[in-house]
This record gives sequence, C-alpha cells and structure tokens, in this order.
Amino acid sequence: MVSRIIPVETFDLVIFGGTGDLARRKILPGLFKRFCDGQMPVGSRIIAAARSELDLSGFQDFVVEAVEDALGTPDADQISGFVDTLDYVTIDALGEEGWADLAAKLPAFDKVRAFYFSVGPSLFEALAERLHKHGLVDTETRIVVEKPFGRDQESAKALNATLRRHFDESQIYRIDHYLGKETVQNLMAVRFGNMLFEPLWNSQYIDHIQISVAEDVGVGGRGAYYDKSGAMRDMVQNHLMQLLCLTAMEPPSFFEPDAVRDEKLKVIRALTPVEPHHIVRGQYTDSSDEVTYREDVGDPRSRTESYIALKCHVSNWRWAGTPFYLRTGKRLKARDSEINVVFKQTPHSIFGPEAGEHHNELRIQLQPDEGINLRVTIKEPGPGGMRLMDVPLDMSFAEALGEDADTPDAYERLIMDVIRGNQTLFMRDDEVEAAWAWTDPIIQGWEARHDVPKPYESFSNGPTDADLLIERDGRNWREIGR
Repeated sequence: MVSRIIPVETFDLVIFGGTGDLARRKILPGLFKRFCDGQMPVGSRIIAAARSELDLSGFQDFVVEAVEDALGTPDADQISGFVDTLDYVTIDALGEEGWADLAAKLPAFDKVRAFYFSVGPSLFEALAERLHKHGLVDTETRIVVEKPFGRDQESAKALNATLRRHFDESQIYRIDHYLGKETVQNLMAVRFGNMLFEPLWNSQYIDHIQISVAEDVGVGGRGAYYDKSGAMRDMVQNHLMQLLCLTAMEPPSFFEPDAVRDEKLKVIRALTPVEPHHIVRGQYTDSSDEVTYREDVGDPRSRTESYIALKCHVSNWRWAGTPFYLRTGKRLKARDSEINVVFKQTPHSIFGPEAGEHHNELRIQLQPDEGINLRVTIKEPGPGGMRLMDVPLDMSFAEALGEDADTPDAYERLIMDVIRGNQTLFMRDDEVEAAWAWTDPIIQGWEARHDVPKPYESFSNGPTDADLLIERDGRNWREIGR
C-alpha cells in the first residue's frame, strides 16, 4: 500500500540541543525519513544549535552516523540530498555567543519557522528571551518543548508563565511522543469512526479498562534524573494520562485542536482522588546478572518507584462504576504497551454453566507491534454440545497494510504537525496543570506516609501487590508480552 504524503510548506527548523541524544536517536533520523518521502519542500532547512564546537562538515558527519545507527545504511543520493539541507551554529543558550550567527542564517520570515527546544526546562526562559532579543520570532513562529514539563503543579505553572511571557499559547507545542503513535490515533478512529463501538463505550457495557506501559530495560544512564522523578512523574502524569484521556473522553464536536483538548481536559478534571490502598509502588531487584534499581541510581536507601499500579475512576455519567487500572514499570518481563477494554459478560448465558465465563475484549497494541485485536466468543469446533471459546479478530498494521507500508515514527508525525500548525496532538497549558493537580496529592500522600516501594524481581510482571490490587475486584491483569 502506498501512503498518501500530505505536503507541508517550506520551513526552517532550528533544533536547540541539535547534537544531543534525542536529536541523534529520533529527531534527525525522523527528519531524514520525511525527506526521503518527499515531505521536505525545496528550500527547507534544518539548523542545529548546540554548545559543541563543530563546523558544518563535522555536523553533517554526525547526522550521517545518526541515520546509519537508527536506520541502517542510507541510499547515497538520498543522504547526500538531506545533508545539503543542514546547517549548524555553535551557541551559548545562557550567553551571547552564536546568536548573531543564528540571526544571520534566518534573515527573513519568508517561510514557516519553528524552534525545537530539545534541552532541559531550565534553559527554556533563556532561549525564549534571546530569540526575541535577536528578532528571530514573529507571531507565526512555533516552539516545541519536551517533557519533563514541571515536576509538580507549581513548577508547571511557572514554566507555562515563562513561555507565555514570550509566546502565545497557539505558538507552543508541548510534545508527548505517545500521541504521535499510529495506534493511539487509531484509537480515536476506532471510537469515533465506527458505529460498532461508540454506543457500547460506557459503564453499561464495559467492565473495566487496563492501560499498561511495560519496559524490559532498567533506568540505565538516566539514573540520576529518574531517581528524582520516578514512574509516577516520568510516565503516569503524561504518557498514561494521555492514553486515559483518549480512551475516556467524549466525542469532540470536530476533529480540531481545541475541541479535542477540551474533551481531554474534562476527563482529567473528572478523575477522583486515588485512595492509598489503590496504589502499588515497586522497585526492581536483582536477577542472575542484573543490578538492582538502588544500585542503578547509586542510592541504597532510595524510595523512588520504578513501577506503579493505580486503580482510578472517572466520575461522570459515561464511566461511573467502571475502574481504570493503570500500570507502568521498568525491568519487566517484556516491552509491551497496550490498552485493554474488557467488556462485561452477557447478562444471562443460555448455554449453561458448563459453557464457562466469556467476555469480549478490545486490545489496542501500541508497542512493539502496533495493531488492534478484538476477542469474540464462538462455538468450539467439533461434536459434543455447545462448548464456547474466545478467539481473536486480529488486525496487525503490518499485515493489514502490507509489510512495506510506511508508518511514520511518532516524532516524524509530530514534527510535521508543528510545521502544519496543527496542535491536536500536543498538550495545552491548562491540560498540563490539571494533570499535575491530580498527580500531586498522590505523591504527597505516599511521601507523608513514608511508604517504601515493594521489591519485585527483574523481568517479572512486577510486585505481587499489584496482582492483588486487581484480583481483589475479581479481575486479572493481562499477561505482559502475551
């Protein structure tokens, strides 16, 4: 299947932190793929701005290596053409070095102009101030900011105020790469594009919903950062919150940025406080040849969670009585992210108790293999009466669309949305602050109780207390990696 490439306007994209890890792993390889698909119009440029003392040739070599590491050996003509779009300037975010050089490379506002802040939040204000001081922005200029967007509501409000001093909210793109995943967007298509599901998408027919983001790696080189953050701040407040919003929100009037974000905000504000006995925190311990979480972060007394499971409720008419179970963790048995919508059993089985208990389940797989799976109940083949079994109606994107289908990476899609000026898949300021308003009391509660995370063995399903959390309700987690 040949994908339909939607053209964008000619643009200049300036990447602050252009030699950093995110730029190397995601941003630059993603832009190369968009170039190869014809989505970088002639005249578009990518300008990296960083502290590294590189000349243009050195940066071009850096980009070629980044593309090879991420995608394998590229076509010679394609990589040569892409390299020609690149430029580089050594810059001091906190001083004046390099800013005149950057201004000289951007002499006129004759195309879309975007600045990607691929740096820590502590540099946001300095960058914003210098962009204005050197006349590099106008009312149409866009900025992209990465998480973490604050570590609590107070710091998030301060960051929002900082950015709003220099930019209108319509110019600010707070990026969450989970929202750029193909299956996450297909969740909206499945819900709002099919009459089959939306009439059933409520507490009358849905028993519960599970949202899981499991990783099979530890904190690795992020130990110093992660130990100050933990799974709640690093994953739940943003990634899992966004998945919860898209799953639970009401249909927007139109598929346009503020209509979608208005409905997401309503979900966050409808979340009830989480009871202490509905929270399970954990830390991974050693296995045969792996270090523990505390060894990874260099703190033998750390109380930071590498795993968290929560039972949540959305208090509105659609979801009253239907629990949402969230879980995420490091060093689990598999890399596996999914949303499982578990429907209720039929109110009365005409087949008798020997047929067993059965229910439908819609599984939305986010990674590693994107796809959608619906389990339905059928008769087990063969004689001997009416025996029932559950079977999948499976749609793997690779199989349904063809192995060669071009499914852009999340960063590719989101960067192109920035160029188009489409904020639908980006978080708004009030959305970020509302998410922290729900998250902060949960964190403050366990800190006040001096809770210690439960240990769990590396490459397991997580702490046993998390199993008890859902089993007390007569339910079970879906097996990670199955």
